[in-house]
Amino acid sequence: MRSFITLHFAVTAAVLGMVAGCSAHNAAQPADAAKITETVNADVATMVKALNSHDAEKAVSFDTPDYVGMFHGLPNVVGPAADLALTKQQIADPATKVEVSGEDVSVAAAGDRALWQANYAYSFTDPATKHPKTEHGNWLLGFRKQPDGSWKIKWSVVSDTGPAPAAGAASHT
Repeated sequence: MRSFITLHFAVTAAVLGMVAGCSAHNAAQPADAAKITETVNADVATMVKALNSHDAEKAVSFDTPDYVGMFHGLPNVVGPAADLALTKQQIADPATKVEVSGEDVSVAAAGDRALWQANYAYSFTDPATKHPKTEHGNWLLGFRKQPDGSWKIKWSVVSDTGPAPAAGAASHT
């Protein structure tokens, strides 16, 4: 467990370091962080609305050509075509619904990258039990500004928080 915690902190530090230290080539022109935050939040809201409307094409339209999706328990999804295939599988379930809360955006000083993070609740039909289930977790999206000025998702990390520990369970901290 300690190695998992160490890995978790190392990945978090690397992601935050990437956002904080990105591309100093635009340092002379400070980024309009508020506008970028507004744009990124609007794009994510549109993407979540598309997922909840079962519109897979619209949901993945925010991917860069070299997109990488990292989902707990699955191999990485590489490229928009693979993301579309997975998204179509997910939304084939009529119970599929995604809700986000606690959104936060960190913008690189150069204004060319942004990190969006939030908590999520993903409702779906459990394939094993055929009963409704809701998974809770953390969602990170790495956005990059495109040459046309739009923002696209370069990478996504979805990590469930797992079930709450049983009462009286030993802690492994």
